[in-house]
Amino acid sequence: MQIDLQGRTALITGATGQLGRVMARTLAAAGADMVLHYLYNKSMAEVLCAEVEKMGRKALVVQGDVTKFDDIIRIRDESLKNLGPVNIVVNNAVIQYEWTSVLSQNAADFQSQFDACTMQNVYTAKAFLPAMQEKGAGRFIGINTECSALCNTNSGAYAAAKRGMDGLYRVLAKEVGPSGITVNQVSPGWTISDRDREAGSEQAPEYSDKLPLKRRGTDQEIANVVLFLASDLASYVTGVNIPVCGGAVMV
Repeated sequence: MQIDLQGRTALITGATGQLGRVMARTLAAAGADMVLHYLYNKSMAEVLCAEVEKMGRKALVVQGDVTKFDDIIRIRDESLKNLGPVNIVVNNAVIQYEWTSVLSQNAADFQSQFDACTMQNVYTAKAFLPAMQEKGAGRFIGINTECSALCNTNSGAYAAAKRGMDGLYRVLAKEVGPSGITVNQVSPGWTISDRDREAGSEQAPEYSDKLPLKRRGTDQEIANVVLFLASDLASYVTGVNIPVCGGAVMV
C-alpha cells in the first residue's frame, strides 16, 4: 500500500527544525506540494525547497513569526497565490526556552510558550480552515509532546502551553468535523534527529531504559505518523493525540 498525496498542498510551520525538515521530505515524497515555513533558518529552507523540487513537487519558502496573526495571514496569501489552497496544515514550530521550576520560571516564558504552542494553532485555524470548510475536506495536524502528559519537573511553561493546545484541538475537531476536516495531534518523545547523528548522541540509556521499547524513536518515525494522518488512510480519525514515544505515554 502506498500513500499518495498528489494534488495536495501542505504547509509545515517550523519546516527547518529537526523534525520539520523530515516531515517536509516525507510529505513531498508522497506527492504533496510544500509550503516551507521558517523564522530564522533561511538557508535550510532553501535546501529543503531544492530537495522538494528535485522530487518533482512544487515548493514555496515563506518566512514569518507564527505568534503573529498578520504573519500567518501573509503566509496564507502567499501560499494561495503561488501554490493554491493549502489542504494540509502541520503546526510544528515552537519557541525554545530555558527550563526551570514553575516558581523560578520567568512569567514571560509562560506567555511565549502559550503564544507559540496554543495561539499559533488558533491563528492557523482561522487562516486556513475556512477554505477547507468550503471544499469539505482537509487535514489539520499539530505536533504536541510527551511532556504534556508526563508533566515532569521544570517543564511547567511547555507542558501548560501544550496542554492548552491539546484542548484547542479537541474542540476544533468537533467544530470542523462536520465539514469533513480531521484535526489530530502527534506527541513525540525525545527523538533522534540530525543533531544527535552529528553529535553522536543517539544513545541515552537514562531515558530509553525506562521505555517499553527500550530505545529512542527517530525523526522519520514521527514523520511517518504525520504522513498517515495527512493521508486518506486516516479519513475516519479525528480528535486524537497519538503518542509516538516508545510507550512512555499510553492512552
